Amino acid sequence: MKEENPKTKRYKFHIIICVFIIIFCIGIAPKALQNDTFYTIKVGEYVAQNGIGNLTQDPFSWHELPYTFPHWLYDLMIYTIYSIGGMAGIYGSTIFFTIIIGISIYFTSNKISKNAPVSAIITFVALYLLKPYIAARAQIVTFSFMVLTLYLIEKYLENAKKRYAFGLIAFSILIVNLHMAVWPFFFVLFVPYLVEYFISRDIITFDIILKLKIRFEKITKNREERLKKLYNGIEDNKKKRAKIKENPYKIKVTRNDNVKKLFIVMIICACMGIFTPTGTTTPYTYLYKTMTGNTMQIINEHKPIDLSANQDFVAFFVAFIVILTFIDVKIDIKHLFYYLGILYLSLNSRRQVSMFLIICTPILVKLIADVFDKYSPKTQNIIINIVTSFYGKVILGTLVIVITIRNAKPILQEEYYTNQNYPIYACEWIKENIPDYKNIKLFNEYNYGSYLIFQGIPVMIDSRCDLYTPQYNTKTGDAKDGQDIFMEVQNIATDTDDYKDTFEKYGITHAITYKNSNLDKKIKLSSNYQRIYPLTEDERKKDNRFVIYEKISEKVKQ
Repeated sequence: MKEENPKTKRYKFHIIICVFIIIFCIGIAPKALQNDTFYTIKVGEYVAQNGIGNLTQDPFSWHELPYTFPHWLYDLMIYTIYSIGGMAGIYGSTIFFTIIIGISIYFTSNKISKNAPVSAIITFVALYLLKPYIAARAQIVTFSFMVLTLYLIEKYLENAKKRYAFGLIAFSILIVNLHMAVWPFFFVLFVPYLVEYFISRDIITFDIILKLKIRFEKITKNREERLKKLYNGIEDNKKKRAKIKENPYKIKVTRNDNVKKLFIVMIICACMGIFTPTGTTTPYTYLYKTMTGNTMQIINEHKPIDLSANQDFVAFFVAFIVILTFIDVKIDIKHLFYYLGILYLSLNSRRQVSMFLIICTPILVKLIADVFDKYSPKTQNIIINIVTSFYGKVILGTLVIVITIRNAKPILQEEYYTNQNYPIYACEWIKENIPDYKNIKLFNEYNYGSYLIFQGIPVMIDSRCDLYTPQYNTKTGDAKDGQDIFMEVQNIATDTDDYKDTFEKYGITHAITYKNSNLDKKIKLSSNYQRIYPLTEDERKKDNRFVIYEKISEKVKQ
């Protein structure tokens, strides 16, 4: 019987792993919605009906705030999905994008490592660790674009074919319209390659200092002996570096002249920020404004990571240290820059852990693959043969299906959203009992503001947190800075400030809050506000989570 071609077996292995990834992703994609999904649907609806070119004021808050539509294209896409398939459609899209993330990580890891089995195993680990960061938010699309950017860069550096350059340019345009906040991170992915090229060309070396000294010596005095030493120093440095490049200890430096062309591609990509309807300068200033805002210290996903509560993540990055320290393998300097840079970002901001898992997975795969290539080079083909065999497919397929069912069971039993997290019944009551609810000034807290928007109720604040910081809402303050609405609401929620001054400042007519919250305990004692929901026994039985207050008019007081 003729033995099957190894290349054919590898293709079969890729197909089998992709099927397993699809099955696994069905089991980890969340059904329950996050805050951002609600306003995403409404923003997408607004864009579909009105466009964004003529908008001068945010249409969802009762404040006079400018709005920049930082992920208008994603919002429009999600609204389209919702209008066709409802919440089930959004859940289906979450599964679909999770699958794309998994397949993207697998093929990028395989491209960098040239080891399909290790790529498959670590991809499943990375997907499992990514579970907390997978949601129907704009990041779920840009995750795939980021890891595929690595793939395109690697392909472009191989042969500098134009199609890969056009792919990178297209990614830049898509990311700036899908998720503007992460667009600058797209360019961070180019930097390690550029740095490695500079080092490989001896551009950033001690030679620069020596050559400057030589020039200085020639200008001042012709000291032949000193010049001779300087020239000898340059030659000695060159010999030392040549030896290190031939047999580096732990860090490899590879020269690739296609990086010069990649730099030009990066410059072109940077110019793609103008191809967005949000404004010419917005893509270049949006992240800076966000980073300088005070939301970085308050919102959980912006806070530094708690290592004790993220042991899986700790184990993931410790694997790098263990392999590099105790095993005779070497890491490319560009990959080391990726690892250290994104690790630093992750330690300072919890949301960057997702980027660490996505970008550093192919690098970890490369290190592990190098270990197998060094100590057991035949292992890869053995695993491919086992997986592509009939019994291998049956056993592994059964295992993946069992794990998927176990993960999917509790997810499928979840509701898309519940009254425990969002004021479902309170919003119904407002729309039924307050005829002019679109014109009231309603105070609400951060966590459920997006659901109010989803129900068409103007808000005090919602999870578009940047919009309510001084860096953005310049219309509500002086010419330089706006009001810090975000912190004013936060201080009331944490009982740092008294609600009375803020309510008077903004002319609050109604307030919705959690039952027994700090605000509820205080406002129930006020003679200026009265509770209007829940009042009846049926309302209290139905909703024991939220309460609504209304300002008592002067006529009623008299």
